[in-house]
Amino acid sequence: MSPTLNVALSGYGYAGKTFHAPLIDATPGLKLHTLVSRRGDEIRAERPDCQIVPTLEQALADPAIDLVVIASPNELHFSQARDALLAGKHVVIDKPFTTTLDEALRLHALANQVHRVLSAFHNRRWDSDFLTLRALLADGTLGRISRFESRFDRYRPQIRQRWREEDRPGAGLWFDLGAHLVDQALLLFGMPQAVHGILQRQRDGSQVDDFFDVRLRYPNFVADLQASCLVVGGSPRLTVHGSKASFIKHGLDTQEGALKQGILPTAPDFGIDTQPAELWLAGEEPPQSARPVIATGNYVAYYAAVRDAIHGTGANPVTALEAARVIQVIEAVVQSQREGCEVALPPSEALS
Repeated sequence: MSPTLNVALSGYGYAGKTFHAPLIDATPGLKLHTLVSRRGDEIRAERPDCQIVPTLEQALADPAIDLVVIASPNELHFSQARDALLAGKHVVIDKPFTTTLDEALRLHALANQVHRVLSAFHNRRWDSDFLTLRALLADGTLGRISRFESRFDRYRPQIRQRWREEDRPGAGLWFDLGAHLVDQALLLFGMPQAVHGILQRQRDGSQVDDFFDVRLRYPNFVADLQASCLVVGGSPRLTVHGSKASFIKHGLDTQEGALKQGILPTAPDFGIDTQPAELWLAGEEPPQSARPVIATGNYVAYYAAVRDAIHGTGANPVTALEAARVIQVIEAVVQSQREGCEVALPPSEALS
């Protein structure tokens, strides 16, 4: 049996507390050993089982730590991951991986140099709707794809006092939710030929983009990625049209909502999506409607795969190079917005 890996979590804000801590706790073979936070007195009563230190340097100096998870503000991702790798630790970075492509590639090279696992927390690969869509594509149910639309809408008209909504590197909706949608598209279809993007600040007083409308152009279809903070409801999460069928899914994966309520990943119904999807099958006129089986979401699978990768018994679930390609697309869309034109991208193999 492989030894338990001790984990240090840098950052105990929304992402650290809501996602990483409970997922690490729920993963056999991982132990949340240390929390890096300057709010030690505030959180000590909540996590008496963890050592709490005010700086990452203190955690990195601890030889008991095997894996460092970085859930700090985005502009700190590069420097903290670099320091952790140089200290001989394996590293998971919350998305977005870094704020620039250059930083992403430098971390990729460093991880290879020091022979440590470096992974990006693109947890939305394990959403119920996305797992369902991947299965439909894999078995050929949809046929050749002619249109892909992916939306992540919310209704948050009030601007919150938090770093994600401040004018600083890596802030804004495009770096936040866009990273999820880009990663999913690249996983399904690879690198697009070109991108075109519109990033806007729609809420009064917004310092960062809170709306995006992005088109990824592939040889025979387009993939549209959209998100807004001013949508009350009604838009589908996924709409995918193919030569054999169309797939339409409303409603978000339930895992984030459950974690926010304090429901643990070990709960019996965790990850179950009760909102049905529509599958319209071509052939007869009119097309026949079916209800595909919705997969169960499983964020714990990510950390289980990281554990196995560190032990050398499995593959890295999200490699640094995959995460770098996401940042490459994010940067190209920012360029498209700035220049008001489509921006061409090199093929995936050009980035290595």
